[in-house]
Amino acid sequence: MARASVKRGRGHAPRQEGLDALRGIAIVAMVAYHFCFDLRYFRLARWDFEHDPFWLTARALILSSFLLIAGISSVLARADPRADARWLRHAAVIGAAALLVTAASAMMFPRSFIWFGVLHAIAVSLLLARPLVDRPRMAAAIGAAVIIAGVTLASPSFDNRWLGFLGFTTRKPVTEDYVPLFPWTGVLLLGIAAGHALVANQFAALEPLGAAPRLLRVLGRHSLAVYLLHQPLLLGSLAVFVR
Repeated sequence: MARASVKRGRGHAPRQEGLDALRGIAIVAMVAYHFCFDLRYFRLARWDFEHDPFWLTARALILSSFLLIAGISSVLARADPRADARWLRHAAVIGAAALLVTAASAMMFPRSFIWFGVLHAIAVSLLLARPLVDRPRMAAAIGAAVIIAGVTLASPSFDNRWLGFLGFTTRKPVTEDYVPLFPWTGVLLLGIAAGHALVANQFAALEPLGAAPRLLRVLGRHSLAVYLLHQPLLLGSLAVFVR
């Protein structure tokens, strides 16, 4: 079996070219989704993102891809001799970016700002998942349970910002992005199990993506920066176009 393309950085866990490309594809899908969302914001389109099955499915697939990849990447990060310190620093960087998103969205959408979106969910889920990174079967079992609980259980007690970050709400909160821990932490845990399976097979399943256009791999390596910058650029460009 051919070995998938891997790059090693000094003192860092190896990079997997196919995984970078897969993350890049997720980034492109996210940017396309947000561009369509912004078209509606400027009343250039009338898509129903809140109820249309197409858009609901697209959002779920994009979110799932990011959380799965985060879980897979956490397995690769085990190879770093300073894995624990880097894990905490990585979660802290994502957490800081999440707070930046909250602040920026509060200025633009004061009534529906993002108080627990995808970056918040990834940062907290990484911390919660750390004890399971070397236990793929347990991660898979707990991940499946978290997903099932998140999509089947609900109570009015969670219809607020103090407990709503957990999930279990009876209605979607008024916010521009909502990614509660239940069920989405479960997806990241499934990513840990998938990461072990990929490592065992030397990432053969992702090998074809190693030959993807370089732009996709670059986007995948700098996904957090792209996430933070793409919406200001899209909104700014559309604002100029509309005016």
